[in-house]
Amino acid sequence: MEDTGSQSTIPDLVAGFDSDAGAAKERFSIRDLIREFDVTARTLRFYEEKGLLAPERAGQERLYSRRDRARLKYVLMGKCVGFSLEEIRDMLDLYDLGDGQVTQLRVAHERFIEQIERLNRQRAEIDRALAELERARTTVADMLAGRGA
Repeated sequence: MEDTGSQSTIPDLVAGFDSDAGAAKERFSIRDLIREFDVTARTLRFYEEKGLLAPERAGQERLYSRRDRARLKYVLMGKCVGFSLEEIRDMLDLYDLGDGQVTQLRVAHERFIEQIERLNRQRAEIDRALAELERARTTVADMLAGRGA
């Protein structure tokens, strides 16, 4: 079972999408990332297990690089808007192509458009379900009223 534990908002994460102002340090402890991103240690270990993060080990301690920190930021943003971890990993892995992130940005842009369309379809389905439930609730309320209940 996945535990994302993130309380960050989408604008907070997207604002840092193209910058890394908070990464003045070269290495981050697990506690640093827990505090900064409001996630649990379990979440970080889970993302490591899934190949999204690759911290170095100093004995029992995990040391996360600036790259890990940036990847975590993108993972949390992606999860927040409904991407699967596999989709996120596929987009992140395009960073290493050596083309100045052009492929990564193009693919991300396409996937963002697809996700917007998917979420709009889901919203329409939810709106239809809510309308049907409201109609059924009204019908049941009228039936109860007609029976004096």
